[in-house]
Amino acid sequence: MISMKHLFPSGIYGRAAIILVLPIVIIQLVVSMAFIQRHYDGVTRQLTGGVALDLAYMLQVFDAAPDPDSGLQQAQKIADALQIGLRFPPAPDAPQSDQSTALDFSGYAIIETLHAEIPAMRAADVTAGDRMVRTRIATRFGDLQADIARRRMSATNPHQLLVLMALTSVLMTVIAFFFLRRQLRPIAKLADAAAAFGRGERISYRPRGASEVRAAGRAFVDMRDRIERQIEQRMLMLSGVSHDLRTPLTRMRLALSLMPEDEDTRDLQADVIQMQRLVDEFLAFVRGDATEGEEECDPIEIAEEVIAGARRGGGEVLALVVAGQPRMARLRRHGVQRALENLLGNALRHGTKAAVTLRFGPQELVFSVEDNGPGIPEADRERAMQPFTRLARERDPNRGGGVGLGLSITADIAAGHGGALWLGTGRKMGGLNAELRLQR
Repeated sequence: MISMKHLFPSGIYGRAAIILVLPIVIIQLVVSMAFIQRHYDGVTRQLTGGVALDLAYMLQVFDAAPDPDSGLQQAQKIADALQIGLRFPPAPDAPQSDQSTALDFSGYAIIETLHAEIPAMRAADVTAGDRMVRTRIATRFGDLQADIARRRMSATNPHQLLVLMALTSVLMTVIAFFFLRRQLRPIAKLADAAAAFGRGERISYRPRGASEVRAAGRAFVDMRDRIERQIEQRMLMLSGVSHDLRTPLTRMRLALSLMPEDEDTRDLQADVIQMQRLVDEFLAFVRGDATEGEEECDPIEIAEEVIAGARRGGGEVLALVVAGQPRMARLRRHGVQRALENLLGNALRHGTKAAVTLRFGPQELVFSVEDNGPGIPEADRERAMQPFTRLARERDPNRGGGVGLGLSITADIAAGHGGALWLGTGRKMGGLNAELRLQR
């Protein structure tokens, strides 16, 4: 069964148009039907009742005559004055029974009123093409045919009124939609600004529109400013702390290099190197890509550079596989490159070889890195993308593992491009399959 929500537009303009137009159309239909019903039924019955009085008087004169000829002569004078056509005896095509079309509502009203007002009425035909109502009436001399113009008995079609109502409705709808668009445009601008800020961009935005929309816009601007200040303060504070750690680490490495080399010295040097790597990763995590702007990039070129770097480091990486129609994209080049390096480094650290796939979709780019390592259990994949998370002993930095920031940095870069980092199980190599999905 089709859900009703699929029958309605998803955009705010389309829904606003339905909210605006649908009540107007319904009101117009209700008013039009009520007016037409009153116009056709009430007025038609009133006009037909007046004609029935004329017919009743004419029949009274005809029946009061001593013979049919004199009765017809007297009734003809009245009929001529009332624009009623008389025939006695009736013509061969005179109606034998009531006749009307299926949708001729005024015709039903004419026939019903004639029978109610003139008991001697035998039949009435309202289907004639010449807009005449032909009737057969019983008299004491036999049946009499009386033909009356329908315009005297039926209300005229209110075409001009209906056309005027339709044109007025269209005009008012256009005017209302114009003003409604002016109210909806600030909402769309606010949505664009919020979406851009979610991707790490800052576009010019000034609150406009109705008071409620302006209030929401001002709240967004204040929130954006607070978040940017917090990010800047975090970067300054943590970058300062991380930068200050480099000086003692450098002195420690220099001092260790001057000491006699033994097993304890080598262990201390390894610890210092690991601490230096942790500081570098921490700086990369804090810095992120907030200061990097977007530019037109070739995603294939980025992927090939990362693969070439991994191969120079001794890693076994299969040839790049490209799916879909290649195209340029606006990306933070260094951020995407860093994210791919993290994924490929993890793949080669926990597996012996890796494969990279680049898929071009209608609205997104997907960099997929698959390895033949142990993978990550499904229950731990969400936790693996949290900062400073190390899942197993083989991922311990003291045993060659990372410091727990690579996937977090990659996830932040993906979120900055309106996408996400997805972790799954590889179909070809059986290890971890990490997909960097970028909305572009």
